[in-house]
Amino acid sequence: MTTNERNQGWVLARRPKGPVTPEDFRLESTDLPTIGDGEVLVRNHYLSLDPYMRGRMDDAKSYAASQPLDKVMGGGTVGEVVQSRSSRLKVGDKVVGMGGWQSFSAGRDEGFKKVDTTRVPLQAYLGVVGMPGVTAWHGLNEIIAPKAGETVVVSAASGAVGATVGQLAKLKGCRVVGVAGGAEKCRAVVEEFGFDACIDYKAGNLDKDLKAAVPDGIDGYFENVGGAVLDAVLKRFNAFGRIAICGLIAGYSGEAIPVHQFRSVLVNRLKLEGFIVSEHPASWPKALAELEELVGSGRMKYRETVSDGLASAPEAFIGLLKGQNFGKQLVKLI
Repeated sequence: MTTNERNQGWVLARRPKGPVTPEDFRLESTDLPTIGDGEVLVRNHYLSLDPYMRGRMDDAKSYAASQPLDKVMGGGTVGEVVQSRSSRLKVGDKVVGMGGWQSFSAGRDEGFKKVDTTRVPLQAYLGVVGMPGVTAWHGLNEIIAPKAGETVVVSAASGAVGATVGQLAKLKGCRVVGVAGGAEKCRAVVEEFGFDACIDYKAGNLDKDLKAAVPDGIDGYFENVGGAVLDAVLKRFNAFGRIAICGLIAGYSGEAIPVHQFRSVLVNRLKLEGFIVSEHPASWPKALAELEELVGSGRMKYRETVSDGLASAPEAFIGLLKGQNFGKQLVKLI
């Protein structure tokens, strides 16, 4: 790196009024941070964009603190250590951390995890072998806990979390039905990710198509969306079914997401559990070990949508919230 390099980063300029717009962000240039003892400077190679970021842009009570105004947007990153005053990490190490929407990040060495890129691509540690993968693993194994022969439905099935849920459920011997938007995504959900069926909710026949795809009813549901998809699923549940509520992207811009079939929860004695994966540290080592092995051996498939350059981050994030991405949404910084 050269001595005259500067850091570029996107800050939250204002809180969105409804849907996110590019004007909600501001690109700033700053000097590179100076590191102290036990700290490292990392050049970020990829930035992760995730739906949860939308909720943190609001100044509202939630499970995590709001994104501060005029501060670099938070988010996961992978990159390379370029300066080190750490005994644990050295220059050249590849690491994953919460570096944010910026070119460089610095901090204590314990805030970064060294990763092995010999079998797993670096950017996969932001997706299938990262937070989205652990989210899928925990919701499926610890909440739905499916048995072989049961039927599991997954919304947003072509996304980073949903595609992983479905493949893990197939490995457990389940019948797996996905819900996704568009024929292309549904085709990949079945042909690439190995689901038994996929319902295109944009086709206008959600209830009818779902009924045909789950002739024996539904035993487990991994929820990423909310709204009409959740209502359709609730109609088809078997007794003592389990629902893992990971996300409700249908309402992330303030839209109402009413549920009209909630009576099914009582009639079928359903278990519903919302979860935030960062609150379940015991799951991370087990999940990451399994996912790293599955990806390294080629048994776990995944898709990525990669936007080029830091300047593209706001538009890529807006596209993510509109469902324009396919698989994990990333920004390639270098």
